[in-house]
Amino acid sequence: MAVKRIVANIAAENVEQAKAFYVDILGLHTAMDHGWIVTFAAPSSAAPQISVATEGGSGTPVPDISIEVDDLDEIYRRAVAAGVPIEYGPKHEPWNVRRFYMRDPFGRLLNILMHD
Repeated sequence: MAVKRIVANIAAENVEQAKAFYVDILGLHTAMDHGWIVTFAAPSSAAPQISVATEGGSGTPVPDISIEVDDLDEIYRRAVAAGVPIEYGPKHEPWNVRRFYMRDPFGRLLNILMHD
């Protein structure tokens, strides 16, 4: 028996807002769209992970979702251009990541990170 996938589910009134945010800013593609649920995916597969934490590191709150990207500056630029408030960072952390926090349209705190 093996876990094949872990999916973060976010309750939302309007999935169209999710399309604009997760596709336009984060560059994900729509893997499934049934109208009432939309699943976004990256073109590559990643190992399933779950983190449990007492804090988000550097005294920050625990983020709802952490998303590792290959170009943090581009995602940051897109978020700022879209008027998304940045709640922390970008900052180089002592554990060899560079990251920033922002919220998605549904209030979820996202940790956008890139390994140094």
